[in-house]
Amino acid sequence: MRIGLFLGLTVPPNTRELLAAVARDADARGIESLWLGEHVILFDEHDKAYPYATSGDFPIKGESGMAEPFTTLSFCAAITSRIRLGTAVCLVPQRNPLYNAKEVANVDWLSGGRLDFGIGVGWQREEFEALRVPFDDRGRRNDEYIELMRRLWCDPVSSFDGEFWQLPPCRAYPKPVQQPHPPIHIGGESDVALRRVVRLGAHWFPFNLDPAGVTRGRARLAQLLADAGNRPIDDVIITVSPSRDATGPEHVAAFADAGVHQLVTRLPRDVTVERVEQSMDELTKAYSVG
Repeated sequence: MRIGLFLGLTVPPNTRELLAAVARDADARGIESLWLGEHVILFDEHDKAYPYATSGDFPIKGESGMAEPFTTLSFCAAITSRIRLGTAVCLVPQRNPLYNAKEVANVDWLSGGRLDFGIGVGWQREEFEALRVPFDDRGRRNDEYIELMRRLWCDPVSSFDGEFWQLPPCRAYPKPVQQPHPPIHIGGESDVALRRVVRLGAHWFPFNLDPAGVTRGRARLAQLLADAGNRPIDDVIITVSPSRDATGPEHVAAFADAGVHQLVTRLPRDVTVERVEQSMDELTKAYSVG
């Protein structure tokens, strides 16, 4: 099973120097992938509970925020040579789909075809409202935007006529290096997310499942794929980023038995530039990387 690395990349306390040190070290040591999340702005209070913490509180608070994923991944692409670079996840329905398609294609082009496009529909109504995007139709908007983006990536001349977006014939370049486009990974654990994996022909990226939860989700996904006559479950890449408590090396065998292809872990919260090498030594030794 491959091992990836998730960087929440809250700034501060994280710095450009720390990001560069982690990216270079992970690339040199054989870590499979590096993933970044996305929230354009954060709110001290929100109505809906954060789905990945038992308290319902979003873990980033106070005078900090998340780095923008595509510009940050471009930075990482320039200082690495082999590690895959992923969004976990890009909030597609919040974004202009033409610019989003351009950013995905551009990072894939700059990296030589190393981008993984993890996507989600978002959970925080306040962020949608601040961006002037309706919250309640975000699922349909997400699926339509992905179809539009695929046309921009794949077609010499692209056009689209949908519920939320209309596009007259046009040309979009650069095209992605990966064909037909970078892999799409659906973030989430709900039945809605699993159905989206089937509908969009994508891969699956659950966040807070233990091995038993992955086993149940994989079985449900296999059923949905079979019912749709879509493709076999073995064609779906399953990447899991569990909580810190369930991501240790002692869990690797159980996740592999559950059908996971890649386990995405984290560095210690208090890692510094001076301690990157030591932390990566410990991580690669624990997970038998390299």
